[in-house]
Amino acid sequence: MDKTKKIHSHVSTLSEQQREKLAALLAERNWSFAESPYTYWCAKKDKTKIAAYQSGKLVTQGPDTEDFVTFILEPEILGVASLGYEEEKKPAAQFSPHAGLDESGKGDFFGPLVVASAFVDKGQDGILLKAGIKDCKLIKSEQRISSLAAKIRETLQGNFAVVAIGPEAYNRLYDSFGNLNRLLAWGHARALEDLLEKTPACNEVLADKFGDERLIQRALMEKGRKIRLEQRTKAESDIAVAAASILARDEFLRRMKSLSEQWQLTLPRGASSAVEDAAVSFVERNGAEKLGKVAKMHFRTSAKVLGLGTPDLPRHDFHLD
Repeated sequence: MDKTKKIHSHVSTLSEQQREKLAALLAERNWSFAESPYTYWCAKKDKTKIAAYQSGKLVTQGPDTEDFVTFILEPEILGVASLGYEEEKKPAAQFSPHAGLDESGKGDFFGPLVVASAFVDKGQDGILLKAGIKDCKLIKSEQRISSLAAKIRETLQGNFAVVAIGPEAYNRLYDSFGNLNRLLAWGHARALEDLLEKTPACNEVLADKFGDERLIQRALMEKGRKIRLEQRTKAESDIAVAAASILARDEFLRRMKSLSEQWQLTLPRGASSAVEDAAVSFVERNGAEKLGKVAKMHFRTSAKVLGLGTPDLPRHDFHLD
């Protein structure tokens, strides 16, 4: 695929369960629905349209098609990642030691934001690939995430760093930065700086692109500014970024379990109707003033649960999950 051009049309096939799950997810994220011949439903947001046909085909059209497929349809519904990976399927060039950066939890109403960095040296890449290390979004089993994270920690011999930002700290930082991308850049910079304290030999790092490329660079301190930082879409196909993604996800899942146990209430992941129901239960049990101890308060879910309407809050769909 020509990576300089974004696609404006995409066709996939969904099962009944996948179709219903997608409809619920789109409704939660404020897509508008309509009826159309030969379809179960049609949905629209901005200039992008989706039609779920009775044949099982799902047709997406519009300028945000690629973002929808990449950040919603593939990871949350289909459980695969193929769009944009055509070049990655070709034989890789000779491996060069470098670090990867990735995060987990930015699309989850409950729980922390976790950013991890991982430095993969020569020889370690083969071990990680053989172990099955890949983008954490493609791994559905929590037990598998845990076992792969243990393998990564063993293989990298301490050359990794994990920065976990709990809900209360997250809300304070969000209020301070006023922008999710700036908060993400700050977290990425801290994880990278922590890694560089352990791995001075690292001089190259790759991160998934989530906004203005200058944001992370500006957030870095002296050591971080001396290394080569590259940001690109689909960076999770890189072994170092994939390793970071699993380390971040493992810590996110561990902290979610701890929060659920602490408040004696199952806190679902994501941002769905089940999440909203859990938020309502939490407020009924503990009071509205404590919701910020477990949740990211800039999500629309908090406004709905607390009866504040749905103000024009920053998007948490697509690339800003």
